[in-house]
Parts: sequence; C-alpha cells; structure tokens
Amino acid sequence: MKTKLRLILLAIMASLSFSAAALEVGDQAPAFSLEGTDGNTYTLEQFHGRQAIVIAWYPKAFTGGCTIECKSLAQNGHLLKRLDVTYFMASVDELEKNQEFAAETEADFPLLSDPSKTVAEAYDVLAFYGLPYRHTFYIGKDGKILFIDKEINAATSAEDMAAKLEELGIPVRQAS
Repeated sequence: MKTKLRLILLAIMASLSFSAAALEVGDQAPAFSLEGTDGNTYTLEQFHGRQAIVIAWYPKAFTGGCTIECKSLAQNGHLLKRLDVTYFMASVDELEKNQEFAAETEADFPLLSDPSKTVAEAYDVLAFYGLPYRHTFYIGKDGKILFIDKEINAATSAEDMAAKLEELGIPVRQAS
C-alpha cells in the first residue's frame, strides 16, 4: 500500500513539474475569445491599444462567494465605470448559466463563459478539481499583465479593483 501511495505522489509531483509556467506581471496576457452574457464575443485584441481590461475569474455561478463578488461589482460598478477600463467576471460555466446568474445578481457588465476551459488553462487559473481559482487579472492597453490579484475579498471587490486600477495609473474616463 505504501508503494502504491508513493507512486501516486510521484505521478502528481511529476505532472506539476511539467505544467506551464505561471503568468507573471509583465507577461503578455493570453489571447481569448469568449462569449459574454450581453450577447457579444470579447477578445483581448479588441482592447489592444485602446483600453485596459480587468478579468475577475470566479469558481462557479450561484455559489456564496461568487454571488457576493458579482453583487459587489454590480452595486459599486460606478467606481470602475469612471475609469478608462472595461471589466469582466469570467468562469467555466455555460453561457446560459452565466446569463441566469447575471440576471439574478443584476450584473450590468458582461460575465464571460469559458466552458471549454481553454482560456482558464491559458491564464493558469484552473484548479485540479476543474474550477477556476478566484484570481483577478489587470491587463494594460498593450496587452501586458499589470497585476494579478490572488487575494480577493468578494464583498469589497469593486472598491478593491478601483483602488488597484488607480494605483496602476489607469486614467479617469474622458467624457465623450
């Protein structure tokens, strides 16, 4: 039995050592093309040279922390909307489930769906149990990662994002 356990542990350690290197600040953000709950498809390229973006990955729609985080962004989104940034929440949930979740939480911003999990894998947020970690990526106009937040307080998500964006030098949105 001990030999079997050792073999299993060795296999796990070997698979971890061959995994892709984690993304870091300054790296080019992985390209994506994901459907949003608003009916649009979003890509990293469409923001290149135009605007910073934030992608807040969350584990699963309709769960406690995810509901709190989404409501924080919905209720305090004005703090983010005054800045020159587009923000999203993203999960591996099917689009229909995210649409229901967006409606229930009154999200006035797009939730992105990655049911194939390919983008979650590219962003290195997919946990071994198949759901994303609650990590938020701040991406500059040039497509490079400005900051990766791995310590999210769901209840103050909007306030924390706005403060981080200001700290990163994201300007106030110009009136059009």
